Amino acid sequence: MADDQNLVLLDTDIGNDIDDALCLAYLLAQPRCELLGITTVTAEPELRARLASVLCRTAGRSVPILPGAADPLAGPAVQGPPPQATALARWEHDTGFPAGEAVEFLRQTIRAHPGDVTLLAIGPLTNVALLFASDPEIPAMLRSLVLMGGAFGAVAGPEWNIHCDPEAAARVYAAPVARHRSVGLDVTTRVRMDAAAFLRRCDVPLLEPVADMSTSWFDDRPEVTFHDPLAGAVIFDPSLVSFATGEVTVTRTPGPEAGSTAWAAAAPSATPSTAIPTATPGATPDRTGPHQVAVDVRPAAFLDHYFRTVAAFAANGSG
Repeated sequence: MADDQNLVLLDTDIGNDIDDALCLAYLLAQPRCELLGITTVTAEPELRARLASVLCRTAGRSVPILPGAADPLAGPAVQGPPPQATALARWEHDTGFPAGEAVEFLRQTIRAHPGDVTLLAIGPLTNVALLFASDPEIPAMLRSLVLMGGAFGAVAGPEWNIHCDPEAAARVYAAPVARHRSVGLDVTTRVRMDAAAFLRRCDVPLLEPVADMSTSWFDDRPEVTFHDPLAGAVIFDPSLVSFATGEVTVTRTPGPEAGSTAWAAAAPSATPSTAIPTATPGATPDRTGPHQVAVDVRPAAFLDHYFRTVAAFAANGSG
């Protein structure tokens, strides 16, 4: 693998919030991303696989796409089917996908590239928990695990991805991953764009289906928040976000607070465990805890990076 290339596996619940589609478009456009495969998770995972295939076809890319778990490990389903699936009638997409093979695909792919794969999970963590349970050596074989998930500071209540399967999230946070990074609501909610401005930026081929899919999202919302694309971009430009190390715990108790995340700063920090310390954007502290959580972001720099990457993809004759 070239020094500047990143082998990436994407696990996504594309089809509800529009930011999953934005993240996939970014990965397809990012020249330093070798996207090894896509797995989908939660309600109607095959419909979500079809949506992912729309973007892959638009980008002219052949990427393995496998539907994964439809239901959480424990408790009732929280998320409904993907409303963005209504756009499938207007875009070419794949219709046949391997059934029941998503976890095994992830396992075999990571074992084929030990120490080189970044697993980017931007949905409920059911597939990831099943993967780690199927092969306990896998967590240590990852180059990194990057999650869009959690709320670690001023944001109250559980973040949606963790809330959808708290049991899976608790198991994933307990796994021995060498580099485990979470980009949570504390920073992602600072990267927003109103609907009109966003749609004006979707004037490149790769973002045209994203704009179409976003119709259902903007029916009752005035803006898009770049939760998932920010988590994806950090893989390629760590200077966009700063991290602090410590330990994350997840509330598993059923109810409205299920999936709430708590973060305790790593010793020897004197910072109280209930607070997020300040950090310089781009800086990563010495690793003295099992988890790294995002604590700051450069919103303008991220938006410039995102749209520049997608525009360059179109300018280079792709998409």
